[in-house]
Amino acid sequence: MNDDSQSCPLSQSELLDLYFMDHRNNLLEIAAFLDRLDRAHDKDGIDDFRLKAFRHALETLLGEDPGRVEAIQMMLSDPRSDFLEERDKQSADGVSPHASGVETSPSSEASS
Repeated sequence: MNDDSQSCPLSQSELLDLYFMDHRNNLLEIAAFLDRLDRAHDKDGIDDFRLKAFRHALETLLGEDPGRVEAIQMMLSDPRSDFLEERDKQSADGVSPHASGVETSPSSEASS
């Protein structure tokens, strides 16, 4: 066993045995979502900050760097700590146009 204090107590084989099917399903759901976006009759979301953040998160996910969870969580979080004068809308977007790695065009910010 590895002496690294941050190591997982399970082996890779045990992790695969326990969680592969769940994560296989998650990957298929993501693939289906991306396919639906590709098949959409109106391609009006190309510059949407949420799609940009999603694609950036997928690139990060495929990387070899440790800490992918933290990196993706931060890129899908609003980095601002200031209070709004009033609530801007009822539901959350799941990502902020101000999050790291999300560059917005003026038209996509106006629609958010």
